Amino acid sequence: MVWRSVMISRPAKLRREHYSLAIEQEETAFVPFEDIAVIVLNHREITLTHPVLSACAEYGIGLYATGSNHQPAGVFLPFLSHSRATRMMRKQLGIAKPAAKQAWASVVRRKIENQAACLRLCGSTGVDRLESYARRVRSGDPENLEGQAAAFYFSQLFGKNFHRAEKRWANAALDYGYAVLRGAIARGLVAHGLHPTVGLFHDSEQNAFNLADDLIEPFRPLIDLHVAKRSAATEGELIPADKSALVALLNVDVAMPQGRMSALSAIEYAVESLVRVFEEDARELDLPVLIGLQPHRLEC
Repeated sequence: MVWRSVMISRPAKLRREHYSLAIEQEETAFVPFEDIAVIVLNHREITLTHPVLSACAEYGIGLYATGSNHQPAGVFLPFLSHSRATRMMRKQLGIAKPAAKQAWASVVRRKIENQAACLRLCGSTGVDRLESYARRVRSGDPENLEGQAAAFYFSQLFGKNFHRAEKRWANAALDYGYAVLRGAIARGLVAHGLHPTVGLFHDSEQNAFNLADDLIEPFRPLIDLHVAKRSAATEGELIPADKSALVALLNVDVAMPQGRMSALSAIEYAVESLVRVFEEDARELDLPVLIGLQPHRLEC
């Protein structure tokens, strides 16, 4: 299981040296490819060799590039190297509508439960109302309780005058964190033979990450919690330390049916459970429970 995320925010040259990524700066650091889940390139003066790209594909590493606004602008993913990619594509396209609607309901329910947990951890009011929304979610979420919960949740978390379209630190941080999370989920989907374009609920023809945008929902409150804890005392643009902290959230612990683990590991288990749903071997998804912002610790 992969554990590490690498963020590079200063000029550097990246090359492959045997089984490791060599990061040449004032000194050269080496990171084994097998330990890396994601690499974020966050500076205009970073160069890398073709063998680095090949290694990212070989080891299933998500390689992010940021744009002129320093927000993630794209992600390099392995090209469907899974041995059963065609078979899984047929399963995705052929999933029964009731199964897809039930899976989406479980995603929405856990998302709202995690939003309630986020409010509780922030000491905000409105937990009971969100828990009520979660209990009322039905197959396919026909009442759009997800949307109702979101409108209420953000006003409780960031204030009644908060709008997601505003240009402010909190929104920039949310966008950055969601983009990193989205790429990590897309990476996990591809690694398990699933195609990110074909979603359960999201189905935009212009979105290459519909399925990632389905599975990201219960993970979003992890980003929200981090941003809410910092936004009151932070304004202006994101600085490198902010971005590093957002990438590091991939290694924060969540609770899963299999036990406590990092968000990165939880993504792997969630994707595996999604594969079982497509294979008709399971009806429920294994989804994360928000428990705080404690970094994962490896036990020796």
